[in-house]
Amino acid sequence: MIVDCAVYTKGVRRPGTLDLMDALEAASEPDSFVWLGLYEPDEAEFEAVRDEFHLHALAVEDAVKAHQRPKVEVYDEDLFVVLKTARYDDEREAVEFAELQLFIGERYVVTVRHGEASALSEVRRTVESDLARISCGPMAVLHAVIDRVVDDYQPVLEGLDNDIAEIETAVFATDRARGFDPSQRIFKLKREVLEYHRNTEPLLEPLGRLAGGQLPGAHPELGSYFRDVEDHLMRAVSAISHYRDLLTDVLDANLAQVTVRQNDDMRTISAWLAIGGFPTVLGAIYGMNFRHMPELENRFGYPSVMVLMAGFCFYLYRRFKRIGWL
Repeated sequence: MIVDCAVYTKGVRRPGTLDLMDALEAASEPDSFVWLGLYEPDEAEFEAVRDEFHLHALAVEDAVKAHQRPKVEVYDEDLFVVLKTARYDDEREAVEFAELQLFIGERYVVTVRHGEASALSEVRRTVESDLARISCGPMAVLHAVIDRVVDDYQPVLEGLDNDIAEIETAVFATDRARGFDPSQRIFKLKREVLEYHRNTEPLLEPLGRLAGGQLPGAHPELGSYFRDVEDHLMRAVSAISHYRDLLTDVLDANLAQVTVRQNDDMRTISAWLAIGGFPTVLGAIYGMNFRHMPELENRFGYPSVMVLMAGFCFYLYRRFKRIGWL
C-alpha cells in the first residue's frame, strides 16, 4: 500500500498528489528527488515500484521476503538499508520488533514498512520543516529515518531496565515465598535482550561508514548528523550488553538460592527423621514382645520409658534448632 509519494525540489515539497508512474520523471529536475512510502506492499505492487525506480533485483528479493538482519548493501550507486524497529508493550511486558527498509538512489527514496514499524509520517514532517537538511537530498531522509528508529530504542531500554529491576527485587527478597521461581521470566527476558542485541549491533558498522562518507551518495554536511546517531546507537548497544550480563548474574544468583533452599529442606527433613528415629527404635524393640522386660517389674517402667523418649526427642529438637536445621 502506498502511504505517501511526493517530490522535493531544493528541499521544498511540491504541492498536490503524485502518481507512482510519474514519480521518477517528476524528480528529473535539478536538486529534486522523490520520496515514496510503502506499507507491506504485495508482490504486484512492489513489481510496479521496481520497474519505475529500476531497483536492483537482489535488493527487491530481500525486500519482498523481509525478515532481514540490519544492514546496508551497495548496488552500483544505490543503497539498500534494512533497519529493525522496536517498541515496548507495557501490557505484555515484551519487546516487539518490526522491519523497515529503504532504497536510496540519486533521485529517489523508497521506504517500506513491515509489521508495527515506526511510523514515518512524523519523520516526513520533521524533515520537511528543516530546509537546510532536506536540501541535502535522499541521504538526509536516510539520516532522519535512522535517527527516529534509534531514538525509539530508548523507551524499550527503559522498559527492559524496569523489568530487570523487578526481577532483582523478586530474587533477593527476604520474604520470598517458598516455591516461587522467577527462572522462566528471567529466561524470557534474556531471550528478548539477546534478540534486541542481534537487531541493533550489526547497524554500528554501516553507521560508521555513513558518518565517514564512505558510501555512495554521502553528503559532507551530514557526517556529523550520522556520527550523532552512531553515538546514540553505541550507548544503546552498550546498555543492552550490560543487561545481558546482569541477567546472567541474576540467573546464577537465583539458581544459587534455589540450591541453598534445597539444602535447607534436606537438613530439615534429616533433622525430623533423626528426632523420629529414636522412638521408632524403642517402639520396634517393644514390638518384639519379650516376656521379661526390665520395666514390667516396675510400675513406673513404662512412664519412665515414655519420659525418656520425649526428653531425648526434645533434646534433639533443641539441638537441631540451635544449629539452624529446624
